[in-house]
Amino acid sequence: MDTGENSQGLRRIMDLTRVISITILLLHFYYIGYEVFDHWKLTSKISDRVLIHIKRTKLLDGEKSKLISLAFLLISVLGSRGRKSEHIRWHTCALLFLIGLIIYFLSDFLFQTSIDKSENFGWFVILSVGGYLLVLSATSLFSRIIKNFSPNDIFNRANETFPQEERLIENEFSVNLPSKFRTRNGYKYGWINLINPMRGTLVCGSPGAGKTHFVIKPLIRQHIEKGYAMFIYDFKYDDLTSYAYRCLQQYKSNYAAEPQFCVINFEDLSRSHRCNPLDPDYMLDISDAAESARTILLGLNRDWIRKQGDFWVESSITLLTSIIWFLKKYNGGEFCTLPHAIEMMQQDYDKLFSVLRSEPEIRNLINPFVSFFENDVMETLEGQMGGTRIALSKLSTPSLYYVMTGNDFSLDINDFGEPKIFCAGNSPQKMQVYGAALGLFLNRMLKTINRQGRQKCAVVVDELSTIRFLNLDTLIATGRSNKIAVTLAIQDLSQLTNEYGREQANVIINTVGNLICGQVTGETAESFAKRFAKIKQDNQSISINTNDTSITKSKQLGESVPASRLNTLSSGEFVGVIADDPKEKIQLKAIDAEILHIENKSLEMSCDNPNIWVTREIKLETINCRYELIKNQVSDLLVDKLKEMLNSPALAGFFVRKQDR
Repeated sequence: MDTGENSQGLRRIMDLTRVISITILLLHFYYIGYEVFDHWKLTSKISDRVLIHIKRTKLLDGEKSKLISLAFLLISVLGSRGRKSEHIRWHTCALLFLIGLIIYFLSDFLFQTSIDKSENFGWFVILSVGGYLLVLSATSLFSRIIKNFSPNDIFNRANETFPQEERLIENEFSVNLPSKFRTRNGYKYGWINLINPMRGTLVCGSPGAGKTHFVIKPLIRQHIEKGYAMFIYDFKYDDLTSYAYRCLQQYKSNYAAEPQFCVINFEDLSRSHRCNPLDPDYMLDISDAAESARTILLGLNRDWIRKQGDFWVESSITLLTSIIWFLKKYNGGEFCTLPHAIEMMQQDYDKLFSVLRSEPEIRNLINPFVSFFENDVMETLEGQMGGTRIALSKLSTPSLYYVMTGNDFSLDINDFGEPKIFCAGNSPQKMQVYGAALGLFLNRMLKTINRQGRQKCAVVVDELSTIRFLNLDTLIATGRSNKIAVTLAIQDLSQLTNEYGREQANVIINTVGNLICGQVTGETAESFAKRFAKIKQDNQSISINTNDTSITKSKQLGESVPASRLNTLSSGEFVGVIADDPKEKIQLKAIDAEILHIENKSLEMSCDNPNIWVTREIKLETINCRYELIKNQVSDLLVDKLKEMLNSPALAGFFVRKQDR
């Protein structure tokens, strides 16, 4: 018990032990240097008589007495309590102790080998006492060392380590990334096992964090290797597209039916297929037309995202919905394409409204516009029409018209009989215009593939903030049961919030089951840090004053991955949480590791051949002729429809005319 009486008694015992040690050492000096003491006339009969009795025990022969003295010295130190100091190190004390022992025992050797012992006895005593004091000093310092004190771990990294999965767990859907993670004693190798990618995966990291190189590309390769149909949004075309094409060439034998490699891009039309995202066969009712209109206009006007429900925004969406649905119903949907809808929007009000009113299903939608026109409320009408016309005019380009009016492939990419690898390429220079058109492709495709009884499919969207499509949260929530693995990559949550709005962004983030995060800062780091479980950490506090040093050790829950850790991750280092499956449960779901890149030269090489996957030889005249043809088709459509209305008594009453004032 640490009471005052016990402490005082222990101190007395230690002092007595040290006195015994010193006494034995002095007797050793007297015994070894008796001739010197006799020469100095420092002997007596009493001391001689005592020395004779001690000599019979043979304890003073050789170096026995010095060993006994040293043993008592060490015993006396065991109970000593020096004031702790963080500046004392083990290696310093050990060196001092070793030097003291050498000097302590070397003095006997020098004395025994000397010729004139009377002259060297003084040095013998000095060296022995010096070595004794060094040993005493070193042993005293040992008791002042602060155990487990590690001032070098200033960032508390050792405390923030935790066990991670070292097993490779594979199944027919999984994505497995090799990793290296830190432990208290060094590094270990493990695996990041995304055994259920159907629960959604979000990859986040600032530019240069390694999202594409360490996560997205290995994920694409393994998906194709395991026979997934795929959609890939390639923001920096053709980085991911070229990689996916090479993966398909290597693993196409893994598919039951060889997949078609389809590419949509508006820059190099010779390497782009043509597809109509407004194919009338996939629009079952007017709500599909409304969804397409909303996707296009919100993609072109990013600030409208926060104004949904506003009169002007909803007016534009309603007008475009009416045009799309009219084209779907007219002549079996022959002209139901986005370019035709854009050209119809540019027509004169009286012709456009008259034609649209002839279709019963959209008559109620168009009546407010007709009312403004007939009553000459042109300021309001121009406000409604102008915003829509200006927005859609951005899409009025020959290349876009050419690509979006063909039918080289269908959007049901997960059809068992005809699977597809569909890559949509954007351009950083024209990302807003192309993003709106590609968003329409993605939106219509998701409506087609998110059904039961189809082939497993993957949707990989790199740089999610550059493209907008509706019902993304619904896809993540329902795609699992339809074997759709959704992987989204963003740089920062603020980008996602700016593109989709705060509420929608929060829903997306909270719906995904797998989170992999690279280096991020600010609110993004704070938000992600809260998603990681807390772990037990060893805490040590040291209080030093002039009289004593107190050390307090404790265990308490602390953040396993604090926000400061997310701020300082290197390229290729990721933290995260993975989701398991009811049939394959994983206990160690947390990740804080470096993802190891497995080099594959055949896949990593750049696209040296510019003619790879060329779909057709295209000439500029062909593109321009198509552009003019669409304009003429819309003009002819209006003329033919107006003639039909003139010749039909049932439709003649729907002509729009301004009222006379």
